[in-house]
Amino acid sequence: MSAPPTAPQKAPQNTPWTATALTLFPEMFPGTLGQSLAGKALANGTWALETIDIRDHAHDKHRTVDATPAGGGAGMVMRVDVLARAIDAALATLPADRPVIYLSPRGPRFAQAFARELVAGPGAIFVCGRFEGVDERIFQARPVTELSLGDFVLSGGELAAMAVIDACVRLLPGVMGDAASHADESFEHGLLEYPHYTRPQSFEGHDIPAVLNGGHHKQIGAWRKAAAEEITRNRRPDLWAAYQTRPTKGLES
Repeated sequence: MSAPPTAPQKAPQNTPWTATALTLFPEMFPGTLGQSLAGKALANGTWALETIDIRDHAHDKHRTVDATPAGGGAGMVMRVDVLARAIDAALATLPADRPVIYLSPRGPRFAQAFARELVAGPGAIFVCGRFEGVDERIFQARPVTELSLGDFVLSGGELAAMAVIDACVRLLPGVMGDAASHADESFEHGLLEYPHYTRPQSFEGHDIPAVLNGGHHKQIGAWRKAAAEEITRNRRPDLWAAYQTRPTKGLES
């Protein structure tokens, strides 16, 4: 299993964080990335999105991108020569020095920590596979690493790429508005996020916990930390075990 790609060097000044999607369906983009906070940030130039149609790099009149698998079997496989040319086209665009990521169940699982690493660089190139997958030789011929969204299979890599891009874009300065919005989110301190409440005070016999109405910030911080720890311990034993080994634990009060 390959490790996540090493975080790239920082982009030159005034160059927005750029996501490039290599896909057979460029019309799928920006999709949800064109809405809400990500969409506003895209419109104002906080980040940039480009698409490259893999079919444009086929070398026959039918724009063929796939072929039958060597050794037989069901389905089709994306051709290495066509995909390599598409990757070369992406690598030739600015900003340079971006990791090339193939969305695949075989890769290490995407996590918040890696989103922060990607945001520290100039962006990333996302290869959106289709069919049964891609010719394995692409991993020897080009600097492509695999990354998984989770233990499930999608029809193509586009939705997975959008999820990774969205996780990165919301970390860019100014996208969320209040930098403090990130501080207590799930995974930022090795814990799942604590519960949230708002008006009305009472709903169908369920009240907002009294401590949250007391105005005592230290007590509120302690309650939130304890709640986050309890949720993590009960729902994600794997995260809880890792949290127990951290030198400093929990949320800031």
